[in-house]
Amino acid sequence: MIPVQGYDGRHVAVLGMGRSGVATAKALEAGGAIPIVWDDSPTGRAAAEANGWALRDLTAAGGFDGIAALIVSPGIPHLYPTPNPVIAAAWDAGVPVDNDIGLFFRSWATDDWDGFDSAPRVIAVTGSNGKSTTTALIHHILVQNGRPAQMAGNIGRGVLDLDPAHDGEVVVLELSSYQTDLARHLTPDVAVLTNISPDHLDRHAGLGGYFAAKRRLFAEGGPDRAVIGVDEDEGRYLANQLVDDLSDDRLIRISVTRKLTSGWCVFARKGFLSEYRRGQQTGSIDLRGVAGLPGAHNHQNACAAYAAARTLGIGPKGIEAALHSYPGLPHRSQLIAERRGVKFVNDSKATNVDAAAKALQAFPKIRWICGGLQKEGGLGPLIPHLGSVVQAYVIGREAESFARQLPGVEAQVCGTMEVAVAAAMRDAHPGEVVLLAPACASFDQYDSFAARGDDFTARVLAAL
Repeated sequence: MIPVQGYDGRHVAVLGMGRSGVATAKALEAGGAIPIVWDDSPTGRAAAEANGWALRDLTAAGGFDGIAALIVSPGIPHLYPTPNPVIAAAWDAGVPVDNDIGLFFRSWATDDWDGFDSAPRVIAVTGSNGKSTTTALIHHILVQNGRPAQMAGNIGRGVLDLDPAHDGEVVVLELSSYQTDLARHLTPDVAVLTNISPDHLDRHAGLGGYFAAKRRLFAEGGPDRAVIGVDEDEGRYLANQLVDDLSDDRLIRISVTRKLTSGWCVFARKGFLSEYRRGQQTGSIDLRGVAGLPGAHNHQNACAAYAAARTLGIGPKGIEAALHSYPGLPHRSQLIAERRGVKFVNDSKATNVDAAAKALQAFPKIRWICGGLQKEGGLGPLIPHLGSVVQAYVIGREAESFARQLPGVEAQVCGTMEVAVAAAMRDAHPGEVVLLAPACASFDQYDSFAARGDDFTARVLAAL
């Protein structure tokens, strides 16, 4: 646990008693603060009482009297589409609002570091797609190369659940736009942007607000090194803003759509990763045989992880060996099984159109299980990538509407995962892939993308 610094003996309010809120309250208490908590649900309030924390309705008159700060769990809206009433009350009372990421960055460094030979470092990864894989891959590369490392944030442990730093340790954080948008302190040593595509638009009042939330990690964080995906205009804009010219080694640009040779850059084309620095090639890896990273979208993740590892002085050969031993993450291009020449792949984390489009580009012949709770913007960006789809099997509350938006694709409205898996397995031929890549949120039928992926996996394995 990371004891929160700066609030010793002061009352700090915590809104939301999910995983993040509970860990935050415990870390505040460990640092000498006095947590005052609130949750809108009776279950959350019961969890707070079970831990012995005082409950207070923070929207009541005088709710913020004596409160030094309000710490908000990431799922709670603080501005769009409308501010949570507790957050609005904090604004009116002049109480600073923060989240656990902000607390981590203000509390991570301690006086113990004065005795370390090498200061601990933080790599923070954000972006629309691939940030979980990139985060896990960076952590894997570090561990495989003998570097002490921890992983947390939007993946694995909460940031305040981390162990106190060791000499030379590296913490790798996955940060969502919900987390970067509100944190009052963002000071990573290395910051990574994988890519930008429309997502969470209601929470950020459009793509501009969403990009602004991501940009804070770089503009306000001031990292020593920045790794930026430049395959979208937002990435190119951000890269251009960070340095005066391409000879500045504080920036590494990455791409899977173009060859880059100016400045420090890493790109992948036709399955080969290349690193260039000052116009000279300094590294190359054949990614085609890396089983845990199939498809161009995973090659982008490999470029980002490679670049981040290079900022820490890890050599290309050490990175290459680690890539080959990377097992992959559940629900992200995860090979579940193979039977009679048919592969079954779980990419339930493809919850938006851009992620699903990238999954469709990874395989030549696809029996595609798709659908769910559609997000804003429609399915337009998917249309150019439907050529690999042999047939679609559509699930979810909006299955019929989804199926009508797939021009030239034979689409069967299945409704449920049970029906879709059975139909796809019945129809599939050798050389084809049964792919779950929903392009939608899961909340019409499941509690999470993980629950959806687990259902797909269980039904496939039960039928084999």
